Amino acid sequence: MRIRISHDTTYSYGAPVKSAIQILRLTPRNFEGQYVARWKIDIDGEARVVRREDWYGNITHHLSVDGPVADIGIRVSGEVETEDHAGLVRGTVERFPPQLFLRQSRLSAPDARILDFAAATTAGPVSQLDKAHALMHALHDLVTFDVNATDVVTTASEAFQAGHGVCQDFAHVFCSAARSVGIPARYVSGYLMRTGTVEQDASHAWAEAHIEGLGWVSFDPANAICATDLYVRIAIGLDYLEAAPIRGSYYGAADERMDVKLRIQDARQAQA
Repeated sequence: MRIRISHDTTYSYGAPVKSAIQILRLTPRNFEGQYVARWKIDIDGEARVVRREDWYGNITHHLSVDGPVADIGIRVSGEVETEDHAGLVRGTVERFPPQLFLRQSRLSAPDARILDFAAATTAGPVSQLDKAHALMHALHDLVTFDVNATDVVTTASEAFQAGHGVCQDFAHVFCSAARSVGIPARYVSGYLMRTGTVEQDASHAWAEAHIEGLGWVSFDPANAICATDLYVRIAIGLDYLEAAPIRGSYYGAADERMDVKLRIQDARQAQA
C-alpha cells in the first residue's frame, strides 16, 4: 500500500502573541513494513526549526517563532509505503528495554475499575498474546467511540468510568490494563487510512504490547484490530503527552484556536 498524507495545522491567536514554541512529532521512520518514500514539513512565516530525536527515538522538530505572532501554519505531507505484517512491529528504533513500558503515567494510571477489568478479562487466556487480544476486544465492546466525550488531558480511569472516548482514550485504557497484568505496553500516534474516506478530522492513536517470543505487536482497541497496511506509525511514548503530534506553548494573553485539515488516501487512486 502506498499512502499519501497531507496534514495542515493552523494556530490562530485572538491578538498577536510575543512568542511561540512547538514540538512536532509528525515525521515517520522506516522499519519492517513501513518505508517513507517522501516526506516534508513546511512552516508558514519566519520560524526556526531544528530537527532532533527524543529519548524514544521519535523524530522531532522544535519550532520557535518570535512575535508578534498572529498565526502559525504547519503542513506535513508525503507518501509512505506500507505492508501488512499481522500487527508485528520489527526493525524500529528501541532505546529502552520493554520493561520500561510497564511504568504507568499520569494519564494511564489505573483505578480499581481498570484493575478489576484487566484481571477478569485476562483470567481465562493463557498466553500473553491471547491476553492482549482479549483486552483489546473487551475494551472495544465496553467503551463507546465519542468525539465529544473527552479531551487531551482525560485520564484512562476517567474515560473508562464514563464509557466513552476517542482513539486516544482507548489506547490509554489498553496500556493501563495491559501494564497492570504485567504486559509492557506503549502509546502510538500515527495515521489510519479509512477506506472510502479521504478527509479526516484528526490523526489516529493505538497501542503496542510486548509479547514474549514475538516482540512488539500493535493493538487498536478503538477498531478491535491489529495494525495493517492502512496504518502509518509516527511516534511512541508512555501516553499521549509523550507522543502527541504537536505540543507547545505561547507567551501572551490571547486565546488560541487550532484548525486541522487532514487528507489520507491511496496514492495510486490519487494519481488516477
